[in-house]
Amino acid sequence: MSTEKKHIFDNPKNVKKVLFGLFGSLVLLLCLEPFVHKHSYFAWEKWFGFYAIYGFVACVLLVLAAKYVLRPLVKREEDYYD
Repeated sequence: MSTEKKHIFDNPKNVKKVLFGLFGSLVLLLCLEPFVHKHSYFAWEKWFGFYAIYGFVACVLLVLAAKYVLRPLVKREEDYYD
């Protein structure tokens, strides 16, 4: 008999609720963006959705740098500790 404790995100319905909330907040914030005055220093900071695109690209670049640049530097052979 397994007495393993279930996690809240083991249920796919809960995962869908969280994703719906995250994407919903993204859409809401993008809809509100034209009504918020931004104190931009550079001209491209005034573009619609600039910070959302900038954050997404930065996140993707961090993941790629970690996978293809940093991982080979710290990776050890499979039998390193034997």
